[in-house]
Amino acid sequence: MSFTIQNALILVESGYETVAVQVVDNCISAIDPNLEPSGTVIDAKDKLLLPGFVNAHTHSSEMWQRGIIPPLPLELWIAELYDFTPLDTEQIYLSALGTAVETLLSGGTSVVDHLVLIPGQELETIAAAVRAYQEIGIRAFIGPLIQDESLTAGMPAGDTGIEHAAYIRSTQATLDLMKSAIEQFHDPEKGVNILLAPTGIQLCSDALFQGCIELSDRYNLCRHAHLLETPAQKQLAKEKYGYSAVEHLKQIGYLSPRTSLAHCVWLEESDIKIMAETGSTVVHNPLSNLRLGSGIAPILKYRQAGVNVSFGCDGAASNDGQDLLEAIKIGSILHNITDLDYRHWITPRQSVEMASLGGAKGLNATDEMGSLSVGKKADFVLYDLTSLSLLPRTDPIGLLVLGRPTNAVDSVWVNGKQIVAEGKVTTIDVDNLRRELFDRSEGPSKRQSPMVSEIESHYRQVMKLPGYS
Repeated sequence: MSFTIQNALILVESGYETVAVQVVDNCISAIDPNLEPSGTVIDAKDKLLLPGFVNAHTHSSEMWQRGIIPPLPLELWIAELYDFTPLDTEQIYLSALGTAVETLLSGGTSVVDHLVLIPGQELETIAAAVRAYQEIGIRAFIGPLIQDESLTAGMPAGDTGIEHAAYIRSTQATLDLMKSAIEQFHDPEKGVNILLAPTGIQLCSDALFQGCIELSDRYNLCRHAHLLETPAQKQLAKEKYGYSAVEHLKQIGYLSPRTSLAHCVWLEESDIKIMAETGSTVVHNPLSNLRLGSGIAPILKYRQAGVNVSFGCDGAASNDGQDLLEAIKIGSILHNITDLDYRHWITPRQSVEMASLGGAKGLNATDEMGSLSVGKKADFVLYDLTSLSLLPRTDPIGLLVLGRPTNAVDSVWVNGKQIVAEGKVTTIDVDNLRRELFDRSEGPSKRQSPMVSEIESHYRQVMKLPGYS
């Protein structure tokens, strides 16, 4: 199979250039202004061609609770999330489809799904997400979210101490589950990659982390986790280890060029140096960090230190959407207030590179994706420069990143297959998906989380907030 995209505007070092891009056997075979077309010819006049972005951290099943959880910090927000999480595998399938559609229509060709598992149906949960992602055709990196400690262990104990119930599954059973998931579902040739993804230091033992390191090394897989998302997690790390969580992850061998870590809001200067030395990637999730009051990650410091940074939407109950262009915009301009030296601010072109090549690097996939380069997979997106939100014609990349693009994605290819055409996903029935999501939703309800009521007083006490009892 081959096709040629003609008259496409692409980024070059000196500005922009109009070229033809030829694809043969799912890979880019040539890029040239004077290329002789072969195969199917696609006219990209008045369109911008960019490599596909990576939605480098999300939780697809949270779609069922978006817009409903009140303003709460992560430690209380997650208690409410868990109280109302019970789902079935069909809901997992539908929310993975919804996550993929929103990602595709905002410029993403890959998604990292830190997938929440249904207790007792863990492999069935993964199978449902795999089915959705393969049907729609997006490139999927699924990291089943695992832990071996109960939810209350995620909060600092402070001076009070707190009893934690045993988790529902032992450490070894969880590692056995991951081995089964890898052997059953990891299939990069079919667009599905399994990651080892313990939720984070707040709910995971060293034994679980070390088991994940062993599995990732044995099967040559990437690693993922949350890291120091909140001030409470920073305090908890000092209680657990007596020193930095980043230093601890380095000591046990979890950090590496195959490791991506979501949030990284509360790192010290010494931690940033470790992240750079180990080649680990920071996944910036600005919208959920703001929504949950977690803080502003020191992204400019990361970039100056040579740490690779990519963008994620995070789950749709802490965002509350999956618009990757929105996350890129906020995640770029938010940091202008953190450094008076405007020469450190992130330019639109740098944002695009972070979202594409930065995302690929965090997944150890720069040989295959992340840039428009001969030999790489044909994972790319055409943007319609006649879209009202990208007019008048000034700077296409500036408009895309700094503006508020709506209906700007014209076409998307993943692994050489076109899955969006004229702004519409072609591989699934999106109208049917909308009906299913609507019909399976309960609508507005008055709900109260028993878990939040149970732990809120302790949280306020250890965080030294007024009014605890």
